[in-house]
Amino acid sequence: MQTLYITHPECRLHEMGDWHPESPFRLDAINDHLISSGLQGLLDEREALPADEDDILRVHSRKHLEYLRKMSPKDGYAEIDPDTLMNPHTLSAAFIAAGAGIAAVDAIMKNEAHSAFCSVRPPGHHARAEQAMGFCFFNNLAITVAYTLEKYGFKRIAIIDFDVHHGNGTEEMFESDSRVLMCSFYQNAIFPNVYAQNVGSNMVNIGVPANTDGETLRDIVQTSWMPKLEEFQPEFIFISAGFDGHCEDMLGGLNMHESDYAWITEKLVELADRTANGRIVSFLEGGYDLSALGRSVAVHIKALAKL
Repeated sequence: MQTLYITHPECRLHEMGDWHPESPFRLDAINDHLISSGLQGLLDEREALPADEDDILRVHSRKHLEYLRKMSPKDGYAEIDPDTLMNPHTLSAAFIAAGAGIAAVDAIMKNEAHSAFCSVRPPGHHARAEQAMGFCFFNNLAITVAYTLEKYGFKRIAIIDFDVHHGNGTEEMFESDSRVLMCSFYQNAIFPNVYAQNVGSNMVNIGVPANTDGETLRDIVQTSWMPKLEEFQPEFIFISAGFDGHCEDMLGGLNMHESDYAWITEKLVELADRTANGRIVSFLEGGYDLSALGRSVAVHIKALAKL
């Protein structure tokens, strides 16, 4: 079975100004590297479908949804916070980004694929139940996990987040949910710079200092994530795939390389093959140096597809 590559042209229409690092050119960079690496023709490319309102409301409040509808501008920009802005296409793109994972899960459950990469924006892992923040409006991964738990009745779902920034929204939404195990690393003392108190035992989220290298992060995966994941035996794996920990990315301060992203993905694919019938859905989160992003996503998808 092939790996799905799910995207949509509407995701390019959301933009927050020429100055903003979370730009439509990120999707272009990924697509260009898939072509140049020869991967594009090996993937099953599909257009994302927008999430339903009920899908959004599994993890977000109606107050949050109505606030975004109210803020959506007819022209220009509406500022949610200094780094998170809406243009006339943002809300539509956010519904589509939130629906991409749902489409991926349904296709995987129909045995049309074993894995998927959702090349969509805006990203999602900072979005809280009642707050858009950190370039994120809806929590795409959390929406998909909640849908999967409800529709397919899984008892053990793993969430992996290797973005340089703490996936605070996802952590809040699933803290103490015994059906979910979340494992992440992130750089300390940068955005969002919030730390949950008394985090549930289902969270293995490890902050690391700036300049941490790939070898150290691989050790965290091997010694902190994998024993918990092996004990948990996940039936489905979801990834918040942020590539802003790359050494060339100026929004973070970690020293990762493409080979580190490939290695982590290979470990997760091996786990999924043992416990989850190969089921993995990955979502684009961060990654703002365009060349590093394109190269890193290419090796990530290559590992997902076992190529």
